[in-house]
Amino acid sequence: MPAFLSHPFFYLLPTAFFTIAIFSFLYKDNPIFKFAEHVFAGLSAGYYTGLIYQSVIKQQVWIPLTQDGRIMVLIPAILGLMMFARFFPRIGWLTRIPLAFVIGSTAGIMFIQQLHGLILPQVSRTILPLNSVHNVIIILGVLTTLIYFYFSKPHKGPLGWVANVGIGFIMVAFGAHFGYTVMARVSLLIGRMQFLLVDWLKIGS
Repeated sequence: MPAFLSHPFFYLLPTAFFTIAIFSFLYKDNPIFKFAEHVFAGLSAGYYTGLIYQSVIKQQVWIPLTQDGRIMVLIPAILGLMMFARFFPRIGWLTRIPLAFVIGSTAGIMFIQQLHGLILPQVSRTILPLNSVHNVIIILGVLTTLIYFYFSKPHKGPLGWVANVGIGFIMVAFGAHFGYTVMARVSLLIGRMQFLLVDWLKIGS
């Protein structure tokens, strides 16, 4: 291999090309962006297909069935195969059976997770002594937000005023989440720009 190809500018060129190709969408939709988008979609589909084959079909079905003799793994395997019945109109109704298992089990698991992960901790952290401004703000925020979602009576008079306070707390929470999301995206942008300018072009290094 020629020596010049070992320079970062050349062996990082494909990565830099696809990074710039994605950034080109900031100008307008163009064929270069579409090419990079399709390559990314194709690579992702191929990667996850191989990942599912190795981690699910092979390790969780084939190996336990052939080496350990665990016949019970055939049940989830058959349910998984039934998902493909939608490609055949006459037996498409079979997909409802595995979907029912997935939706039911997911709903049960998520209910327990939300109960123990969010609701109960929120209740326990809201039962606070009114001995500091911090505790008062927390209790006020929780109660006024809950009152805002009380729709059995129109939000008029004192109830409407309290609901408006709840809206303020909701907006603060949404703003904080939005700011966190923006900062996460900005950190990704900084990482890409650092790759292009420092790692690839060696500017400022």
